[in-house]
Amino acid sequence: MSDENVSRHAPERDGIPSLESLGVTLHHDTYQYCEDSQLLADSLGGNKLKDVFANWIVVAAAFSACMGGLLFGFDQGILSIVLTMKQFLRQFPETDSTQDSGAAFNKGIMTGLLELGAFLGAVQAGYLADRYSRKKAIGIGSVWFIIGSVIQAASFSYPQLVVGRFIGGVGIGLLSSVAPMYISEIAPPNVRGAFLALEGATIVIGIVIMFYITYGTRHIAGDWSFRLPFTVQMAPCILLAIGLWKLPYSPRWLAGAGKDREALESLVALRGLSATDPRVQAEWITIRAEAIRNREVIVQAHPHTAHQTGLSAELKLEAAAWIDMFKPKILPRTMIGVMLMVFQQFQGINALIYYSPTLFEQLGLDYEMQITMSGVLNVCQMVATSAAFFFLDRVGRKPPLLLGSIVNTISHIIVGVMIAKFSGNWEAHQGPAWVGVAFILVFMFSFGLGWSPVPWAMPAEVHSSSRRAKGVAITTCCNWLFNFIIGVITPPMIQNIKFGTFFFFAAFSFLSALWTWFFCPETKGKTLEEMDAIFHTHAAHEELQAKAEILRAIVGLPAPASNGSHEDVDYKGGEYKGTDQHVERV
Repeated sequence: MSDENVSRHAPERDGIPSLESLGVTLHHDTYQYCEDSQLLADSLGGNKLKDVFANWIVVAAAFSACMGGLLFGFDQGILSIVLTMKQFLRQFPETDSTQDSGAAFNKGIMTGLLELGAFLGAVQAGYLADRYSRKKAIGIGSVWFIIGSVIQAASFSYPQLVVGRFIGGVGIGLLSSVAPMYISEIAPPNVRGAFLALEGATIVIGIVIMFYITYGTRHIAGDWSFRLPFTVQMAPCILLAIGLWKLPYSPRWLAGAGKDREALESLVALRGLSATDPRVQAEWITIRAEAIRNREVIVQAHPHTAHQTGLSAELKLEAAAWIDMFKPKILPRTMIGVMLMVFQQFQGINALIYYSPTLFEQLGLDYEMQITMSGVLNVCQMVATSAAFFFLDRVGRKPPLLLGSIVNTISHIIVGVMIAKFSGNWEAHQGPAWVGVAFILVFMFSFGLGWSPVPWAMPAEVHSSSRRAKGVAITTCCNWLFNFIIGVITPPMIQNIKFGTFFFFAAFSFLSALWTWFFCPETKGKTLEEMDAIFHTHAAHEELQAKAEILRAIVGLPAPASNGSHEDVDYKGGEYKGTDQHVERV
């Protein structure tokens, strides 16, 4: 596809091209699918495993988009062992506490720079994905990560290693931010939730895979003990970069760029159906209606900037759209995602993943047992996170969060007490040591059931459609920012306040329970209008009404009458005539 006119946008209502001009003849069943989104989702298939894998193009595209999560998991799996390797400490003495008094801080910087790079990658992801397409943004992220991985694998000095991690982090941030956007736009509505769940699952899968690869390479005598994992992590990204050209463009991005015919062609490829199929036509029409409405929201909020052209105007509009997310009417919804990520990270999840061998060392475990239990820890999270997606839609969002906060608080306190009371002589207190180990595992499982998946799912649920992309982007940026903070502060905390580290995480776990009880909404089964009631606004209702009007304009039906009612029409095959009958639903 040419880059020509990539800065174009969806048309205004009075400039919507006719179906005839786009070479489309509407099927007589199309309009009923347009009006009933549930009917459309049901018509495309069920939500069983066979439906998820029904179209290999969608599966390949979704898995490719999730590469950012997999790569982030790879990094976590590598570091938890590499930071304890004698070969690594010998090559980078700045991270060895026996050779450098600032080793704890240096470890934190080395760990955290990847998250800082990911934060910067996530910040620019929205602009790159909108301007150059979701597909090309994934390609850009892949290039960043490959460059960073090459530098890490070839590093012979601490500054070189840190720079490589920062560059690789930019790629991970880009990939992880674009993934949910791309997946939600290409997946069939009947299995969209399953594909969105793939993003979180690939992080944990990546941790387990690379942990056990590094578990094996640690027995290599030389530098390849840590260079090999850094090299291996590039493999899936290289394959992604090679195969990316075969992936389809997002039909929603194409519609948002004013490429309506190309959007239909992309949808035909993704659904494996013909352009005359009423289900494909209905999804295409609703996608176009949403793109037009999203453009209207921006124009209404910033009319002067929206009608300017050029890169400068685009950047101003992008900045204005971000600022809008922190205005009084939208701020309460934005803060849901921000606070979810604050409490997700400050309960200590990534501290446990990155530094689990060091934490197990505080409980008196020998080196081999530290590594073994770190692997068990990662498997616990993988099992819990996978299980969560089977019951979240049944029990809701708040119960797993509340239960998780309570269990996590108790777990941290018990581990902290065990370390405070018995760390002076673990050999004589093996029972308390294993109690501490057990409650670290309990924390990991409890966290995986609620605080691992919900913070990724809820931000997309609370925002109206025109603000959803920015809302999810802000949430992702916060994840990486707080992840960076945890990565930097944890090693000095372990070194200086020891058991106090667990009490610190326990305090945030307790605060997360209070916040969830008093401020976190329950989004299970809520419609957009019900979200309006929760936040005391009318944004979602107004958007649904506007989209319905745009949809009628796209298919050639008359606009609503001045009294707010719709003119009764007899609709067949894309033509209408004023009658006393309602829209015929064949």
